[in-house]
Amino acid sequence: MFVLLVGNSALAVDSSRVSDDLQVLYTFEAGQGSIVKDRSGHGAAVDLTIKNPSAVRWGDHSLAILSATKIQSEGPAQKLTDSLRHTGEATIEAWVTPQNTKQQGPARIVSLSQDSGKRNFTLGQEKEHFQVRFRTTATTGNGIPETNSGAHTANTRLTHVIYTRNASGNIQFYIDGIPQSDHKIKGSLENWDTGFPLVLANEQTQDRPWLGELHLVAIYDRALNAKEVEQNYHAGPTAGVDPQAAQRIAHAHAEQTFATEVAPLLARKCLECHDTAVKKGGLDLSRKLSAFEGGESGSVIVAGKPVESMLWDQVSSGDMPPQGPPLSSEEKELLEQWIEKGAVWSVEFIDPAVYASNDGVSESWVQRLTIDEYIETVRSAVGIDISQEAQQMLPSDLRADGFSNTAYNLNVDLQHIEAYAQLAQIIVQRMDVLKFAGQFSKSRSLNTDATARKFVNSVGEWLLRGPLDNREVTNYSGILTAVASAGGNFEEGVALMTEAMLQSPRFIYRIEQQRGDGRARHVGPYELASRLSYIIWGGPPDAELLKAARDGQLSNREHCREQVQRMLKDPRAIERSKQFISDWLDLNRLKHMQPNQERFPKWEPALGLDMRDETLAFFEEIVWKENRPLTDLFNAQFTFATPRLAEHYGLEPKGGGLQRYDLSEVAFRGGLLTQGSVLTKGGDDASMVTRGLFLLKDVLRGVISSPPPGVDTTPVPAKPGLTLRTIAEQRINNVSCGGCHQRFEPLAFGLEPFDGMGAFNKKDEFGNVLREDGEIQLPGTAKPLPYQTSAELMNLLASSDRVRETITWKVAQFALGRPLGARDATVIQNIHKAAQADGGTYSSLITAILMSDLVQMTYTQTDK
Repeated sequence: MFVLLVGNSALAVDSSRVSDDLQVLYTFEAGQGSIVKDRSGHGAAVDLTIKNPSAVRWGDHSLAILSATKIQSEGPAQKLTDSLRHTGEATIEAWVTPQNTKQQGPARIVSLSQDSGKRNFTLGQEKEHFQVRFRTTATTGNGIPETNSGAHTANTRLTHVIYTRNASGNIQFYIDGIPQSDHKIKGSLENWDTGFPLVLANEQTQDRPWLGELHLVAIYDRALNAKEVEQNYHAGPTAGVDPQAAQRIAHAHAEQTFATEVAPLLARKCLECHDTAVKKGGLDLSRKLSAFEGGESGSVIVAGKPVESMLWDQVSSGDMPPQGPPLSSEEKELLEQWIEKGAVWSVEFIDPAVYASNDGVSESWVQRLTIDEYIETVRSAVGIDISQEAQQMLPSDLRADGFSNTAYNLNVDLQHIEAYAQLAQIIVQRMDVLKFAGQFSKSRSLNTDATARKFVNSVGEWLLRGPLDNREVTNYSGILTAVASAGGNFEEGVALMTEAMLQSPRFIYRIEQQRGDGRARHVGPYELASRLSYIIWGGPPDAELLKAARDGQLSNREHCREQVQRMLKDPRAIERSKQFISDWLDLNRLKHMQPNQERFPKWEPALGLDMRDETLAFFEEIVWKENRPLTDLFNAQFTFATPRLAEHYGLEPKGGGLQRYDLSEVAFRGGLLTQGSVLTKGGDDASMVTRGLFLLKDVLRGVISSPPPGVDTTPVPAKPGLTLRTIAEQRINNVSCGGCHQRFEPLAFGLEPFDGMGAFNKKDEFGNVLREDGEIQLPGTAKPLPYQTSAELMNLLASSDRVRETITWKVAQFALGRPLGARDATVIQNIHKAAQADGGTYSSLITAILMSDLVQMTYTQTDK
């Protein structure tokens, strides 16, 4: 099958061979010449050169090796090495006809190696069986112990040979689709050399020639399963291509183009006037059915015929959009080509929120640790609490796209660099260096290079969250050597080495290998371990998780899920989840609130901290102690308050500190939106605009344009006879303002009785009567839903599918540390379904996120 990535999902397009995760493919159909083309079509081609063309004979989809030669890539096959080393998996496949059963060495059929004693892997023939030497950290540099296909499996007939190795080290050898051996060789591929070429029919040093016919050679960066092996066997050495495959691939491309290019264009340029709610001219372009039905003027899209499509006519003439800049020439060409190629529409609903992120910001995965993550990483790694110093010395993490852990905004400046250096020194000074070193070596003398390198490797894997490469080992070992040569002792050397690691980019950043062919691929085991730990704990992998990565267990979905469930039971998971709710609602602003003392004379800074603690305790109770669906956050009939906060809310104070209060008899309170931490977002004036925008953007994932330049946005104050609601209604009825304000200000009408500091009043300070009734229009719906009280509003939100989806998107965005875009939408939808089917709790949502392609896969980047 051909596999095309749409969003983050693989779309299978059937043909006769498996091509998902194929890295190189040689089918020998050229019939002449000295070049063997890589037909995989994935990434940079690894073409091979026949060094002695007179030693071969081209046949029909075959190449006969008549005498010793080698068929070799020009330079290292780095694409292949990087890919397999990254996944820790491989499938080596060949259709071959050996010339005889006396060849040995083994005689090299396909090899990624330097010489007869150093290799990454080799598939060869050893007389009457086939043999694979596959190097890992648990084998020799020659890939020994080797794996054999079994006695009498190599003969002089056409034979299908497949060797598979998964990340856990499980190995299968298949001959003609039948498994021959099944065993395990542990270890990772971190020690693979990136400088080896790919060679067929010989060793690079030309001293292990193989003779016979090559019909097909293929290498994958994952282990094919038994069904896929059988599929390739039955496809044969000259696999035909399904004649309909090209059409299906073209259609898949068209669907992808719509989802990632056309839909965003319609969302940006058309939906402000032509969505389900506004539907100007009777035209709704947000949904497939209504878009093709057209509007009051009839059909607007005629598939295959741009000149007959009113949509294209209005856009090409510049009449649409009526406001803002017209479409660029590139955008017009995109729209015209889309209609001309059939107007393929691949999503049911164009949600503007999906396309709100700027291009590129959803692609980042190099992330600096936030201050909270840095503190937890130091605590987990070396047992030192550096929170006070880190908070004082490091610049604050700034919010972007609604969160302070957004990757593209986590920059490092000179102040960071200086602070990390000072913090590393402070940390090491507080450490028991000898006790720390004792976790990795019982020796107190690293007087041999091998001993020092082994020690550095072990410490580095722990502190830097994965194996070190040779350069890193040499550099850190050099610190130990330099200290020893200057007369320093073991403790001093380890202290300086540790200090260097604690300020290295690999400690401060979460760095992943993203080099590849542009496709999505499975993340490496150590990268996955870090993704799991930082998403669940906000800190590094523990020893058990690192061991699972080292043993290749995380590639097994059940083992991975077991690790997730284990980690969710750790108290660190609770603290990380509270960082999410704090960031989403921007609770840290409550530390610095300074309302007008004349209007709020009873305000004191401690009240803001009480509001923050109320929300955090309420969240922990719902999410962890009661394990309730996350939407219960909007209407649960209880809260937590100090005596000071209870009095502010008009509740009868009880006890000291935070106490739980039953709100079942308090009609106007219950849920996040009735807590001071959220209500104070409206400022001293309890702004309908600010509260409404918060509800639209952060609760309903709505999208709204910024005010036009020059518009006076100065708030109009309430006064006798004029409430904030009345002022909002005047804006909504204003021709210039109403188009936008009607989308969000009515969302806040039910909160009007709550003043700027969250106290409930039936009348405002001018004696005006305040109301709770209103209506709420959910994005993507045609009719608003009425409510009579704030309690009814909370119940509407708690039962809303849109709110459930928003929570999924928000938790996923915080978990990934980046905005979500069009290519994520399909996976997010699947995450949402899985989480809701499992109860809609925080644990079920985090589990669904971690087991999804958003975490299990990563996009690669080509060198071009």
